[in-house]
Amino acid sequence: MTAPSTFGLSREARNLHFLLTNLVEEVPGVQSVAVVSSDGLLLLSSDAERNAEAREAREEKPSGPRGSSADLATVVSGIGSLTLGAAKLMDFGVTKHTMIAMEDGSLFVMSISDGSLLGVHGSADCDMSVVAYHMALFVGRAGHVLTPELRSELRQSLENDATGGAR
Repeated sequence: MTAPSTFGLSREARNLHFLLTNLVEEVPGVQSVAVVSSDGLLLLSSDAERNAEAREAREEKPSGPRGSSADLATVVSGIGSLTLGAAKLMDFGVTKHTMIAMEDGSLFVMSISDGSLLGVHGSADCDMSVVAYHMALFVGRAGHVLTPELRSELRQSLENDATGGAR
């Protein structure tokens, strides 16, 4: 993973980047991670280099990026919305986490306290219980600091990365 520059970010934003980097680097089988706001916007991702590649591909092909954290954010947002609707329909309370096991990989979605979501794309051979445990640690450590101000700062940081602007 290529760590994004955190120069100029607040201490809380740098801490979230650190926690996300640790999640990707310390948990075997984790391929990519995305933190998505409650309205579906990507706030933080593990693959800053692939984000740039996806933006270039999007400029060439207006159909959208493939294989980037933008794709992961889209899927995580959709799954979060679907499970929220299902929980309301069934009157079971809020959705805490969702796990999807596929033939060649896994997708994990976990709610963060403010309605934001943590999404993890894992390889087929990842230990699902280990991934879920580390996701819960991330959510426990990050949930209380993910304020509207911090979400705005993270969004601005991603936009600055996209335009090549200063942080």
